[in-house]
Amino acid sequence: MEFECQRGTKIGLKDCSIDCVDYPCRGKAGPSFIEPSKNPKSFTFDSEKQKSLWRLDGEGGSLSLKCEESLTVNEVLPDCRSITDLPPALISEILNCLEPKELGVVSCVNTSLYRLASEHHVWKEFYCERWGQPILLAPLGAEHVDEKSWKELFMEREFRSKTFLGRYSIDTLYGHTEAVRTVSVLSSKKLVFTSGYDQIVRMWDMEEGLSIASSRPLGCTIRAVAADSRLLVAGGTDGFIHGWRAEDGNPHLFDLRSPQNQNMEFRVWKHEGPITCLALDLNKMYSGSWDMSIRVWDRTSLKCLKVLMHNDWVWSLAPHDTTVASTAGSDLYVWDTNVGSKLAIVTNAHVGNSFSLARSHTGKLLFTGGEDGAIHMFEIIRNVKFHLRRVTTWIPHSGAVYSLAFEFPWLVSASSDGKLSLIDVRKLLRTNRSYVMQKPSKVDNWVKNVEPPQRMLHGFGSNLFAVDVGLDRIVCAGEEGVVRIWNFSEALEVEQRVRALRGLRLENRMRRRKLQSEMTGKGSHADQCSVAAKKNQMNGDRNSWRNKRRVTGKLKA
Repeated sequence: MEFECQRGTKIGLKDCSIDCVDYPCRGKAGPSFIEPSKNPKSFTFDSEKQKSLWRLDGEGGSLSLKCEESLTVNEVLPDCRSITDLPPALISEILNCLEPKELGVVSCVNTSLYRLASEHHVWKEFYCERWGQPILLAPLGAEHVDEKSWKELFMEREFRSKTFLGRYSIDTLYGHTEAVRTVSVLSSKKLVFTSGYDQIVRMWDMEEGLSIASSRPLGCTIRAVAADSRLLVAGGTDGFIHGWRAEDGNPHLFDLRSPQNQNMEFRVWKHEGPITCLALDLNKMYSGSWDMSIRVWDRTSLKCLKVLMHNDWVWSLAPHDTTVASTAGSDLYVWDTNVGSKLAIVTNAHVGNSFSLARSHTGKLLFTGGEDGAIHMFEIIRNVKFHLRRVTTWIPHSGAVYSLAFEFPWLVSASSDGKLSLIDVRKLLRTNRSYVMQKPSKVDNWVKNVEPPQRMLHGFGSNLFAVDVGLDRIVCAGEEGVVRIWNFSEALEVEQRVRALRGLRLENRMRRRKLQSEMTGKGSHADQCSVAAKKNQMNGDRNSWRNKRRVTGKLKA
């Protein structure tokens, strides 16, 4: 197993501390140190063989990575008999290599490991790499986040992710007069934005299923909508981007009904063809068009920063950090937005056009859906250069896959066959965290024997053009002009009740066992006393008989 010293890492010992030098030193861990075995539950010490990795500075009392002299384990870790005797910082590094389930098992060993495992910073990494930053729904959300630990937030979100296999109810939203081409869910405000051939952007309340506001006709078909808490943008087939800025004090953020206001609305023209996809991040706005280009915009000044040219019509895009993934024609691209260069490309990813694209919160997993009805999963590997490795393929639909949405661990697809497929990708992810640490992948071939989708949702008679996921709900729309919200919060409530009842039963069972053990202890003590009394009584009777015999003997004499 390889160890890499990072700048600023300190491990406190009894009389000294380990300080890593400024330059990294990689190598095989010598047997004279703590060497994790293949079994994560055991740690071995071996001082017979030594490698010159560390040198003890007698003056300063610190261990430096000098690769000159050797040091035995007994000198580094005196009187160390178990993992709990190790320095806390070293235990923290060991726990950092575990998965959530393994970390939970470790926390059940004893109280000290429970405290270390429950308060470990890796729970924040687990949460953010799956779902990003937590959504603050309440006004005092920051206080609630501070009250809950990252482990509690992770366990709660992991529990909620199981609801898509439970019961659901369907809310049907009417208002559009023609087909709906795009859907966007703003989970933090419980809002849904839709638009399509009727040229109107509509805003809905996701919980109540009611229409909140609708814009005036924008003059052409709207094929793309994107929103966050500060900006709402819509892309038209005439090549413009129409946007609304959020208003302070407005509970629904955007005022779509008011006449055009230059301070709160804007429209930019640069594309020479219909806009098919839009995306937002903290500082930039991204737009893709049938003019075979993706434009990167500054959100504040609305200036075009970069133009990324493709070889075919651009169908979808997904930004992350300084990169943006896109599909054009049948190909899949990854771009560097700072330089404007192409990092990787997969040609002929699908038979026909690659209509849809989704990306994980870490940015390392890509999902594409195409005209052939297939869904591909790709992993981005960063070695010397970018590389896209296909992990697996699903074919759940008999028609083209027009839209994809991903919220860990569920990948949801909408197709022209009028069906939604729900795919759980957890089993395909690494059991170790190598992909998070940007190490080379250990699997060379793509997974062939993949499970079918865990669930298929039916009930649509025509094309489904758009789908999105948020807050235990799946929102979809299509050719019928109707927006449907699949509400799985009922399944969450049922699961919570079942979980509470299970906990109550366990508590009652433990209470009965405790009472039984106490009763058994008292009964055994009473039995012991009665047996001792019987023995004393028998001994007393025997002694009295002997004494009487002695007395009668004396009288006869």
